[in-house]
Amino acid sequence: MPHSQSSASRGSVRLARGASPWLLPTVATAAVSLARSRRSGRWAAVAVPTTALAAGMLWFFRDPEREIAQGRVISPADGVVQSIMPWKDGRTRVAIFMSPLNVHVNRAPLAGTVTSVEHIPGGFVPAFNKESENNERVVWHFDTELGDIEMVQIAGAVARRIVPYVPQGTKVEQGERIGLIRFGSRVDVYLPEGVEAAVEVGQATTAGVTRLDRD
Repeated sequence: MPHSQSSASRGSVRLARGASPWLLPTVATAAVSLARSRRSGRWAAVAVPTTALAAGMLWFFRDPEREIAQGRVISPADGVVQSIMPWKDGRTRVAIFMSPLNVHVNRAPLAGTVTSVEHIPGGFVPAFNKESENNERVVWHFDTELGDIEMVQIAGAVARRIVPYVPQGTKVEQGERIGLIRFGSRVDVYLPEGVEAAVEVGQATTAGVTRLDRD
């Protein structure tokens, strides 16, 4: 069932959990440089880039409320569909590329129980590169009404930290926030055998809103 939210909460935006290590030092530096710029031209020159960087960080780590859509499988990420690939075991992999301008918070594609959250070390090549298959990643498995669903968060050249929000054994609702990839990258969802993708390569997706499967 879709989540119900008030119109006020749907319009609100908060900051993503896991943003503090990047955000707090940047905002603090900007605040200090702005305060000192009133007395020193040298500090004024520093205040401009640090304030711009702090504003960029606030934008990067935004976490807007969403009215969760109906559908068996919904997108876990904001971004663009990079590829739709049949897998040897009958599943279909839908890869979603997240740019630094996208919201970085990922959401559960289905309701169910998190059966595993596995961190796998790897490289940090750009997420649009084929070699990104070997990048740093977190592999999720959910026990759902469609059976086992696999989702993979993949770090890229800029995104070097994946922050899971929920541990193994947690029951999650469809569209619930489950993790963060700092500064974008890629998220793969494996549709089970017999489930056809409803999206196309190049199509924009919105986490919790865009339906990935077709009736």
